[in-house]
Amino acid sequence: MKTIKLWGVFVALMCFAVVGPLAAQETTVAESEPAEATAEQPEIVLPGSWRLNGLRYEGQHWNNCGPATLTNALSYFGYADNQDRAANFLKPNYEDKNVSPDQMAYFVNNQVPEIPVYALVRTGGTLEMLKTLLFNNFPVIIEAGYDPEPDRLGWMGHYLLVNGYDDALNSIYTYDSYLEPDTLYAYDYIEEFWQHFNYTYIVLYESGREPELLNLLGPDADIRQNTINSFEVARAEVVADQTDKWAWFNMGTNLNELGMYEESADAYDKAFGLGMPFRTLWYQFGPFEAYYQTGEYDKVLTYAQANLNDGGGHFVEETFYYGGLAREALGETDRALNNYLEAARFNPNFTPAVEARDRLQAQINGS
Repeated sequence: MKTIKLWGVFVALMCFAVVGPLAAQETTVAESEPAEATAEQPEIVLPGSWRLNGLRYEGQHWNNCGPATLTNALSYFGYADNQDRAANFLKPNYEDKNVSPDQMAYFVNNQVPEIPVYALVRTGGTLEMLKTLLFNNFPVIIEAGYDPEPDRLGWMGHYLLVNGYDDALNSIYTYDSYLEPDTLYAYDYIEEFWQHFNYTYIVLYESGREPELLNLLGPDADIRQNTINSFEVARAEVVADQTDKWAWFNMGTNLNELGMYEESADAYDKAFGLGMPFRTLWYQFGPFEAYYQTGEYDKVLTYAQANLNDGGGHFVEETFYYGGLAREALGETDRALNNYLEAARFNPNFTPAVEARDRLQAQINGS
């Protein structure tokens, strides 16, 4: 294993006083060996426009953009069911406010045996990567911020199935389950709102095309290296603009994925200090993990309670799960178990809560 250095992000930002270990020293992480299939990334000349054909469009039911968008993407491979099948697995409770990218990939990889289709999730995506994947006929879903009715709904998370691009229009085509098929979004718009979710994308592919896909992903084929690359994107954005709350948040998310929890918590603190939308923790749970891992249990409970106060947290199983972890760490066993029970009741397919519930129940019964 070779080692690379992720330089302390805050060293160049001397105006930020509470910097923690990032300012004091270089931080090192081990770089994973790249996947064999990525030994040589192909050079591709992209046309000025491209459209992915063979998709079927289905508009989303209430609060169902994840299952609907995933269903639209699967239709490219001949998937015949409607969005209800995905919704019944991904969000058994109709009111569930969030389906994560990893949950969507799990559904494709484990719940659709009739077609040989798989999915992978990566972060730090670029418009060039979207174009490259489309040109090679890989359907791509992106997770992005969304504000279609600012005066009525406000900021929220959303999924878009990307089905084409046109450089002459400086736009991409999407199957927007909230609006309609072939909805055009300007490149600048996509980059602005995609940043809100760490430039996350889900690629669907037939099993035999996995080596080809990994080659196209290049250094992002390896999941750990992809996280490091995503961190560098966020770090560069912070250096360019210290008031960019989304860049700070993404930096926290990537550091969290790398197991650098203290540095992650510092970055999240900065993001929240700059003012994040109140629905942020309906969709992204890195702050809960970072604060839990650093022993800031009161902060976990504060943000969990804020989620509940804002309404959506009642319908996000992770709110109860992380609240349970914090209460268990504080010795509040009964309240922790109640949290796990609530999370597992709300979504029986949410494995972390089910396992935590069973573990704590066994511990209580054995004591």
